[in-house]
Amino acid sequence: MSKQVPKTSFSLMVQVYRNIFPVVDRELDYWTKRAENIPNEELRNQALSSIASKRFHCQGGAVFSLLAGSKQKEAVTFIVAYQTISDYLDNLCDRSTSLDPADFRLLHRSMIDALSPTNITTNYYAYREEQDDGGYLVDLVKTCQTILQQTKCYPIISEYLLKLEGMYGDLQVHKHVQVEERIPRLTKWFEENKYQTPTLNWYEFSAAAGSTLGIYCITSYALGEKITLEIVERVFRGYFPYMHGLHILLDYYIDQKEDREEGDLNFCFYYPSKEKMKERFHFFIKQTEKHIRDLPHHDFHSMIHHGLVGLYLGDPKVSQLESGLDVSKELLKDSGMKAKFFYWNTKIYYRLKNNKPG
Repeated sequence: MSKQVPKTSFSLMVQVYRNIFPVVDRELDYWTKRAENIPNEELRNQALSSIASKRFHCQGGAVFSLLAGSKQKEAVTFIVAYQTISDYLDNLCDRSTSLDPADFRLLHRSMIDALSPTNITTNYYAYREEQDDGGYLVDLVKTCQTILQQTKCYPIISEYLLKLEGMYGDLQVHKHVQVEERIPRLTKWFEENKYQTPTLNWYEFSAAAGSTLGIYCITSYALGEKITLEIVERVFRGYFPYMHGLHILLDYYIDQKEDREEGDLNFCFYYPSKEKMKERFHFFIKQTEKHIRDLPHHDFHSMIHHGLVGLYLGDPKVSQLESGLDVSKELLKDSGMKAKFFYWNTKIYYRLKNNKPG
């Protein structure tokens, strides 16, 4: 049954808890069972770990399925499968046994194939020691391909999906190589592409490349058969670079403590001062609001925008950061009541989750 796109924060959350999260849970339960049967121990551990620790990514991405009309369930299936690929590969590149850029490039070929229904899958593990995943990654790819085959709009959206994935794949290769190679590669990549985002610096451009939100938005619109080339272009400009950049910078912001402890790359570390970082966050918030103004279902996209601010700043990790609560207070004030609604909803969610027995 076709569902109306919510226009208020309350109606959005009702649909999320009632209609989206249960479907996400079923999809993730399926992929968890598939991951449990992966023959290679290392690949199995990384697949299970990525699902267990990054479930929130699938839940957040699946909100875009509300744009898919009667194909909402299919949109959730696509989003969960695609995000599961992303999270799994991030673990393989970040926490596993390889530092080979050729390995990372081939692994991320799976994300290109997932967005290309006619592409033939390959052995994505050819450059690494671990090989046998029991068909897990290929099945994820084919699930995405099958869903995309269901929309007549694919020829309209393919160029923009692959452009967004191209930047995402480049980022994953450059940021996971040998530590001493990362910044030179990322800055060179930025110099080659800064004409696209002249208002950003290299680490903000890298952050903007790291979000999958635009892919989920465009795909959901296409599944609902409510998209034209003009709308695809508007969504692309509406989400990249500012909504994408805000998304990933907030993600890195709340992870600063653990990234310092683990020695991981974090783009927030490259701001010259906390004041400058806060100033740029304000800039991203204002630019995002400006660039989504002309999108269809503006109220929905505005909730996504302010929801990102509220959801991330409501995370318990913020209280562990120096000046974290002060920064949160200022950014929430800048974002308005919608962000505060999602902020308090998130705080209550974590409180209930932590008090759950067992």
